[in-house]
Amino acid sequence: MTSIDEPAAVPSEKLRDVPLDAAGLRPRDVFGKLPRYAAGKPPLTVEGLESFKLSSNENPLPPLPAVLEAIAAETSINRYPDPMTTALRTELAGYLGVPATDIVTGAGSLGALNQILAAFAGQHDFEAPDEVIYAWRSFEAYPISVGLAGAAGVQVPVRADGTHDLDAMVAAVTERTRVVMLCTPNNPTGPILTHDDVVDFLARVPSHVVVVIDEAYQEFVRRPDAVNGMDLYRSHPNVIVLRTFSKAHGLAGLRVGYSVAQQTLTQHLRISAVPFAVSQIAEHAAVTSLRHIDEVEARVQSIVDERTRVVAGLGDLGWSVPEAEGNFVWLALGEHTQDFAAKAGQKALSVRAFGSEGVRVSIGEEAANTRFLHLCAEYPHRP
Repeated sequence: MTSIDEPAAVPSEKLRDVPLDAAGLRPRDVFGKLPRYAAGKPPLTVEGLESFKLSSNENPLPPLPAVLEAIAAETSINRYPDPMTTALRTELAGYLGVPATDIVTGAGSLGALNQILAAFAGQHDFEAPDEVIYAWRSFEAYPISVGLAGAAGVQVPVRADGTHDLDAMVAAVTERTRVVMLCTPNNPTGPILTHDDVVDFLARVPSHVVVVIDEAYQEFVRRPDAVNGMDLYRSHPNVIVLRTFSKAHGLAGLRVGYSVAQQTLTQHLRISAVPFAVSQIAEHAAVTSLRHIDEVEARVQSIVDERTRVVAGLGDLGWSVPEAEGNFVWLALGEHTQDFAAKAGQKALSVRAFGSEGVRVSIGEEAANTRFLHLCAEYPHRP
């Protein structure tokens, strides 16, 4: 999304146990069942060391110079932005080779996802809630978004190698299933879904179930057999593709994402879309970045090269890591997860710890990646 900082997997307090205020105000019951969202933490300040943030899958490089100029030149912020983001959708249509009418923008790919859930999954009067199936562990915002939509999340464990268990996800489909979400590359574990596997999956899922292919990290993928949602949505009316400008384009702070689907779906997404979700500054920046796509791709390749170096370095150290096709690596450290994160903090590196499951480390600046490898060389507990 895949495209904001991921929340910590820490359950919230049960709100029913919290005393009411003087006015007796309390939010919906679902709020007591949702995990809390917490952004990736900044690095600690350590004397003598430059600090690096590797906890949020951000692009370590700033936007292109032309994009920064475009942002500085945008002065019409006293006006509302174009609610249809016409300029951006037109530019995307040419870049992707799809009709502009098939594109619906949102505040990051998560905003676009929330619009999908608002349209297709939720709670009905006097009926059990719709079900939304997704792999777990996957993008940490999924259970929050599903719960807020009023739907019931169905989590299907990923395999030991961090890949989606598509057979189990098909088996989890019931008459209440309305949406299935596929995250490729999977955040935080890293592996992709292949084209053939997704085609087979779609053939086994009822055609009335919406299948969301979350490709927040698509630009970093190098496996030739990886699925590309743009190749599938044209032939599958129930497929929606999610993408973002947060990662490859380095525009995470501007919140620009979008979905691509056929008109049978986008006609509803335009109703659920949040008005003015993409500001004119964000739209102008995204359009400019697309018009300099060769420079964007060169920067992405530099991050992929660093990813290759990091994965090879971990292998040389005897560390076993899942396939890494995003801008991050996954360390399945189990009970040593929090200890490793603390040790990284002592080295002025912030990493993303997931309970007692593992640590996700974003590919950052060359010096940050080198320090991370040095830390791994010293650390005694290797996955």
